[in-house]
Amino acid sequence: MSLRSRRPSARYQFLRGRVAVSAAAVAVAVMTAGAVAAQSAPAQAARHESASPASGMRRVCQWPPAAGTASCFALYQPQTSVNRAIARGLSGKVARPQGLTPKQIESAYRLPVSRQSHQTVAVSIAYNTPHLAYYLRVYRKYFGLPPCTVKSGCFRVVNQYGGRKNLPPSGRLSGWDLEVTLDVSMISVACPHCHILVVEANNANLGPLGVTDKTAARLGAQVISNSYGQPENTLAMTYAHYYRLKHHTVVVASGDSGFTSANFPANLATVTAVGGTELTRSHDRRGWRESVWNNYAGAGSSGCSAYVRRPAWQHRVQCPGRTIADVAAVAWNVPIYNKAWGGWVTVGGTSVAAPLIAGIYGLAGNGATVTTKNLYQHPRLFNHIGIGNNAWDFAPMSPKIRCGNDYLCVATSGYNAPTGLGTPDGIRAF
Repeated sequence: MSLRSRRPSARYQFLRGRVAVSAAAVAVAVMTAGAVAAQSAPAQAARHESASPASGMRRVCQWPPAAGTASCFALYQPQTSVNRAIARGLSGKVARPQGLTPKQIESAYRLPVSRQSHQTVAVSIAYNTPHLAYYLRVYRKYFGLPPCTVKSGCFRVVNQYGGRKNLPPSGRLSGWDLEVTLDVSMISVACPHCHILVVEANNANLGPLGVTDKTAARLGAQVISNSYGQPENTLAMTYAHYYRLKHHTVVVASGDSGFTSANFPANLATVTAVGGTELTRSHDRRGWRESVWNNYAGAGSSGCSAYVRRPAWQHRVQCPGRTIADVAAVAWNVPIYNKAWGGWVTVGGTSVAAPLIAGIYGLAGNGATVTTKNLYQHPRLFNHIGIGNNAWDFAPMSPKIRCGNDYLCVATSGYNAPTGLGTPDGIRAF
């Protein structure tokens, strides 16, 4: 039965049931959280090093995370043949990173990247990433982006309290190191002249990660990007206050698990939640075709929150709670550079889309004044996505069964949850 045919009271009963289930799940998870949440970055590194590179695109962080912790949303696959060619000193096509280039992404979203916006876009992340500045330098130099260095003041890395010393433990090969490499690279694509601030939490617990957002705001970042989360629950919601930052724009990836329960902190009405698309060339006037990201590796998450009521600026009434996502951007087939992971790597997931949107906020220059509500006042300033669905699961299940062929998981006309209002068409909406 379509969600459109359900009475609101029935929907509220359904949501209350989900809250009860989530609370029970949290209670069970907390009992075992000590062993799982305490897993060190080196232990995670061993798991990744033993994984077969032939298994295709896969998550870099454990999902779902333990209670009270977050998981990064990046997906990756090594570009083995490219890296071997580079190691052998070859050049040309065989040594060229594969995937969408910055110029192609700029073209698809009509981004005026020569605009001299010097706003600061921050990244909230867990652990320290050795050589991050070097990875960023390689990426920007290869694709012809202007330098952004520590020496020039364009690039900064601080701990969760804002100090440049006493940085967190190394997260090398934990997954978080590839995540932050992805984040700073995509911010660079969208806003080459923005300053980048990386704020590193001591671990992946929700408390320290929340502190990094507060610290980023205190240090002057107008926009803060968060590419992590966990399924919403009562425990997670106790950290919501960290993401209520007046005069700062907080951007959050929606997640990579398709139509499901909403993820925290993307479920909060105080953030811009970002879904994912697949972007390919076309012969129409725009020159690009986009559909909802949904393939073997995952799909951009959407959901109807059981904890956060629908804000007034979301007008579709089938869901009485906050619906994610708000907007979307490409989430597939993008190369980045991280030597610890073999060199050039193909990445995917809403971890690509969120920092791109954060960078676009920075490019527009209004990160300190706009809110998510403003986006909904300009729906025609987006590329509407009307193709695909995010009914992704290990068991085959049609979108009609998953959500009644409804906007919560299908790219219907107007707003739809997988891609929100759509993808950027320039910066006017921001």
